Amino acid sequence: MKFILGRKLKMSQVFDENGNVIPVTLVEAGPCFITQVKTEEKDKYSAVQIGFIPKKKNIKKTEKGKEFYFLKEFKCLKDECSNFKIGDKIDVNIFEEGDKIKVSGISKGKGYQGVIKRWDFKRKPGSHGTKHEERAMGSTGSRYPQRVIKGRKMPGRTGSERITIKNLKIIKIDKENNILAIKGAVPGAKNTLLEIKQ
Repeated sequence: MKFILGRKLKMSQVFDENGNVIPVTLVEAGPCFITQVKTEEKDKYSAVQIGFIPKKKNIKKTEKGKEFYFLKEFKCLKDECSNFKIGDKIDVNIFEEGDKIKVSGISKGKGYQGVIKRWDFKRKPGSHGTKHEERAMGSTGSRYPQRVIKGRKMPGRTGSERITIKNLKIIKIDKENNILAIKGAVPGAKNTLLEIKQ
């Protein structure tokens, strides 16, 4: 099982052998360090905890175990977890060009939005009595039951949700700078923390 934490840098483009443009996202992936290995005997589940971006300041005794800015767990099988040890380093060398991965992160927050932007509703007609409500959502209730049904598409906060995109392809790997060039777009704005798994 291959996994790593990364930070979204920016989008760019590369050219293949035929001269076609491939949009890519540049991700600074690792180096990460294993901080804890959880076992079924002790913790009742198998997982590996890794840390990303170490803190440069002196760590207090009360902050022991928080030497990194980001800590994440990745569940694994019992046999796979036995291969990891505390202090092991994980970097982009575990991946190869052409690997298929899935990337998880928090999407961009867009604030409070109406139904047109949030749910792709259509506008009302611009004439025939429509006044000051071209972007309004319309009726929300029904004759029976006389209430608004749960799950009704209405205005509200948009974005800032955890999103996972599967079957993304690694186009290039810069092993010196720990950078992955991933085909297509990934969730979040610049410097968003990303979880990358194969």
